[in-house]
Amino acid sequence: MTWAWLFPGQGTQSVGMGQALAQESAAAREVFERADAALGFSISRLCFEGPESELVRTEITQPAIVTVSLAVLSALKERAPELAPPAYAAGHSLGEYSALVAAGALSLEQAVRLVHLRGKAMQSAVPEGRGAMAAVMGGDPSQVEALCAEAGEVSPANFNAPGQIVIAGTREGVARAAELASARKLKLIPLKVSAPFHCSLMEPAARQVEAALGELELSPLTFPVVSNVEAAPNADMGRIPDLLVRQVDGPVRWEQSVRWLSEQGVTQALELGPGKVLAGLVRKTAPGLKVCSVSDPSGLQAALEALQAG
Repeated sequence: MTWAWLFPGQGTQSVGMGQALAQESAAAREVFERADAALGFSISRLCFEGPESELVRTEITQPAIVTVSLAVLSALKERAPELAPPAYAAGHSLGEYSALVAAGALSLEQAVRLVHLRGKAMQSAVPEGRGAMAAVMGGDPSQVEALCAEAGEVSPANFNAPGQIVIAGTREGVARAAELASARKLKLIPLKVSAPFHCSLMEPAARQVEAALGELELSPLTFPVVSNVEAAPNADMGRIPDLLVRQVDGPVRWEQSVRWLSEQGVTQALELGPGKVLAGLVRKTAPGLKVCSVSDPSGLQAALEALQAG
């Protein structure tokens, strides 16, 4: 049986995430302590206690989700010390950083500092109120790309699952896309986001991430990580900076990534981190790929049982 590890991205956060696991697992507690020390503030307190108004700030959300995801993985390894590595790992946008830590290319400390900077850079790249994002429901990639081309100033940002594609761009571009969508029998749902991620407006943020990555010493990957921008596996640590930089202002090809995993014979996956968003997206994309979501002690027990059965 071929396994993959999947790591969630922004939008999966909730106050209290990781707290029950940290109370039960010394390994998970250590991850939170290391993240706190690396960042110079208590990301653990914000995860456990909030307030939500602080936790949803992009520069906080990103290191918080990475920390929780890696705490979950550490707790799993603590309970299953003989745990075999997966055939592949993949992360949804931000989750690619968690996947790279899991594969040994980045340290926990490097990752949380990077995504803290990434979050600040993405938030400041576009003046508040200038950008927008929306989910287009019911269209295939070619239809959504044509819609964006006609609307102008907007492009596909997240290919999440069949019939679920997020677009991003200027507020005016997204508004024009909304007007055009009904004539194409597409449903467009505005998203409550603080900035228009994964589009050309993020280019200034990409440059900041590029500079930060240029100063890091990376390590070899112990297993391939499927990149968001190519929906293909990468096992070359020398390519990591370019892939992460392109991810900032390029679309997340999650549906294609999941299809690729399924085509390689991956039949089981662990979703390591807060929420169950990825399990839902995988179910829509590759129903034969079963996902066990792990975010708390009960999920951890279910994962151990699934691993033993597999």
